[in-house]
Amino acid sequence: MSKPLIGISTYLERAKWGVWEMPAALLPAGYPRLVRAAGGLAAMLPPDAPSSAADVVARVDGLVVAGGADVEPVRYGAEPHPRTGPPARERDAWELALIEAALASGTPLLGICRGMQLLNVALGGTLVQHLDGHTGGVGVLGEHAVKPVPGTRYASIVPEEDGVPTYHHQAADRLGEGLVVSAYAADGTPEAVELPGEHWVLGVQWHPEMGEDLRVMEALVAAAAAGLPAHREPQLQT
Repeated sequence: MSKPLIGISTYLERAKWGVWEMPAALLPAGYPRLVRAAGGLAAMLPPDAPSSAADVVARVDGLVVAGGADVEPVRYGAEPHPRTGPPARERDAWELALIEAALASGTPLLGICRGMQLLNVALGGTLVQHLDGHTGGVGVLGEHAVKPVPGTRYASIVPEEDGVPTYHHQAADRLGEGLVVSAYAADGTPEAVELPGEHWVLGVQWHPEMGEDLRVMEALVAAAAAGLPAHREPQLQT
């Protein structure tokens, strides 16, 4: 019996290994490691034409949109803030198409950091382009508490206030259509958003792949497993 297949978006960067230096499809190892620890099979999804997104999503049981570069402000009708990073236009287009395909098909979806922000933008929301206090410094993870909102999906997964590994300088501002905030930081920053209802859609602003808490990923894997046909009933780790 098979485990659910969780696709994780990757991105193109110039990288060096051995004698080679060339463009590579990259993903921090913490993402597939977290999927495996949570009982799923990880599949790295290299960037492709947005027109391929629906076919790609149809072949996975769940989708993770990974963290990374700032979303280009034009995507939500704003001018760039001086602290907003350089655009990653091809990545924006590819991952927006993945999100739209997952929403259309009902594929369980988890957005992590940038992935949460892109989920908000995909549904018509906007972003705060710069805030302080949510990193530990340049290239250093911070940690702060997030408080769940009672009655939300996230609160059913992590019912207590909990410390999380965090590294972001942007956040959701106006929420996209249908989204609700399901966790806040102490300063009022939305730290998780979700779509209420039948389909499993959650975004978290922190980086669970950099921590030890498996619960959010385990919930995604369980939702993906629940959608498998009977002949692919998964055998989850305990």
